[in-house]
Amino acid sequence: MKMQAYDFRVLCAAIQPLDTEERRAKYRRRDFPLADRVQDVYKRYRWDLLWLSKVDISRMYDYLDDSNIDTALKRIVPSLLE
Repeated sequence: MKMQAYDFRVLCAAIQPLDTEERRAKYRRRDFPLADRVQDVYKRYRWDLLWLSKVDISRMYDYLDDSNIDTALKRIVPSLLE
């Protein structure tokens, strides 16, 4: 993973409290805006949590791209099937 440890810890601290069973259940039911257009619900869920966290990731784009950030999000947010 290319994300620096400090940035990863910041994301963990901001995102993990938002990952509630109630929210997970809504996404499993596809009860969220524009759900009919989403192919990968798990990806949508983890990125929605990122935006909901309001963490400013703009600085991270100096050394990462979306795929690097998504790798970190996968480590932070368990699959919706779990």
